[in-house]
Amino acid sequence: MDRLDNTIRPYAWGSTTAIPELLGVAPSGEPQAEMWMGAHPGAPSRTARGTLVEVIEADPEGELGAAAVGKFGPRLPFLLKILAAGAPLSLQVHPNLAQAKEGYEDEERRGIPVDAGHRNYKDANHKPELICALTEFDGLCGFRDPNQAAALLAGLGVDSLKPYVDLLHAHPEDAALREVLTAVLSADPEEMARTVTEAATACARLGGEYAPYADIAHHYPGDPGVIAAMLLNFVRLQPGEALFLGAGIPHAYLSGLGVEIMANSDNVLRCGLTPKHVDVPELLRIVRFEAADPGVLRPEASPDGEEVYETPIDEFRLSRYVLPEGGAAHDLTRATPQILLCTAGSIRAGEHELSPGQSVFVPAGEKAEVSGAGTVFRATVIV
Repeated sequence: MDRLDNTIRPYAWGSTTAIPELLGVAPSGEPQAEMWMGAHPGAPSRTARGTLVEVIEADPEGELGAAAVGKFGPRLPFLLKILAAGAPLSLQVHPNLAQAKEGYEDEERRGIPVDAGHRNYKDANHKPELICALTEFDGLCGFRDPNQAAALLAGLGVDSLKPYVDLLHAHPEDAALREVLTAVLSADPEEMARTVTEAATACARLGGEYAPYADIAHHYPGDPGVIAAMLLNFVRLQPGEALFLGAGIPHAYLSGLGVEIMANSDNVLRCGLTPKHVDVPELLRIVRFEAADPGVLRPEASPDGEEVYETPIDEFRLSRYVLPEGGAAHDLTRATPQILLCTAGSIRAGEHELSPGQSVFVPAGEKAEVSGAGTVFRATVIV
């Protein structure tokens, strides 16, 4: 197996302290948002044999296994991250596989450069995600019941929000949510900025369930995404709890440290809380306008101590082992590629000693035994 040397991405919303604290190093003073583990071409992990992209390209079947190559092609189909949100991320949604292929092919035909600011589809893949909290972790996930959203907006006492409240009461669920989100994102920018400012003042005054939106507005003053965020479920994960974010589900991460895994894709359609491009018509085509419980996941324990976060897709499978002091070693050998990540304690993986934030890549079929005292996350695929 290969020890991984991973890139930390300094996105502006990143925490300045969470990843350094996990790694046991001094903060640099700059935001450290995500540590990437995998073979994403934008920041592939490095090994003693070269980058993980180069290692896999040299022998796809040897590194990934014939079954994984046959199902996903000669590439690692997932990206594992440590994510540290010090400020809210953009409100966003991801396409399903068919939508991604269609959108990518359309933009390719129209000759839109892949790095263009107004391009929606960077590739032809979908981007389901799973976030597992390492600390208390706040986020937004999926639409509230329209009546609950109406009550939340009405409670602010802002006159310019009354039309949205009325719309949420006046239509069937999917039509209500679609019409209100469309109206918010299509409103006159100056008028919406005034509404957001008034709503933010009310949120700060009221506190309680309004406090998260006051914080969002602090980071994104005047942004229509502040009102759009109030249509969504607020979720606070405790360590070990997770959220699965499928296609069409609007979501945003607000604060906290977590382990994230996703299909290898850069396809994001933004709804707000960002200075980046918001393509309202395409966004409305992708969003699933249905109210639903966000569905907090807790791991399912197996007899051998593996705790699995069950999801409905095959590009990734995330689980963890919480190893007690003096416990038996666990054989994790598997016919698919794996990344093992230590998040607590001290873990021995093969000949490698891992401290929090350190990881290894295990080629398909390679002997993989872990021992020690601590927590190790296991990322692989389903074939």
